[in-house]
Amino acid sequence: MAATRLRKQTDTAQRILDVSERLVQRRGFNGISYANVAAELSMTKASLHYHFPGKAELGEALIVRYAARFADALQEIDRRVADARGKLNAYAGLYADVLRGKRMCLCGILAAEYETLPTPMRKATIRFFDDNVTWLTRVLARGHSDKTLTFDGSPSDAAQAILSGLEGAMLVSRPYGDLERFQSAAARLLASLTS
Repeated sequence: MAATRLRKQTDTAQRILDVSERLVQRRGFNGISYANVAAELSMTKASLHYHFPGKAELGEALIVRYAARFADALQEIDRRVADARGKLNAYAGLYADVLRGKRMCLCGILAAEYETLPTPMRKATIRFFDDNVTWLTRVLARGHSDKTLTFDGSPSDAAQAILSGLEGAMLVSRPYGDLERFQSAAARLLASLTS
């Protein structure tokens, strides 16, 4: 009985996170409320507060879950793609997939609202970007070492440029509703690293 109740609570929390993530990726964190989420799930705001006492806790849980899924996707890229160029293309593909779903990168949209976010959400957003730069830096260093990639400056500088370029390309492509605009920008960015 207790296991069933715990599973139901966990399932409800996941449903809350699923709906909240979709809404934030489309409207921004400041553009949603517990009332919006509750209405989508046909539940009371009190039920939401049971699982996430406040909007800040909900927001932090969203980032932690999103970052974990993104980290899993990076591990999958490492597992199935051998070369640095292929890894970078697969990385850009993660962003394209999000945009294809008419959404923005969760942390990208939160970065636009950074000044208005609670401190734990700010820290979690920065951690997401730092983790991405760390992964990209490793990929770029390997590509530079085996001479399949070329760039000026350090691998870390190039990693920051890639992350910023892809996040920016998503942002600019969004109002046009044009995935090809993003893909073209991403392809040009990555092509600039090919020796």
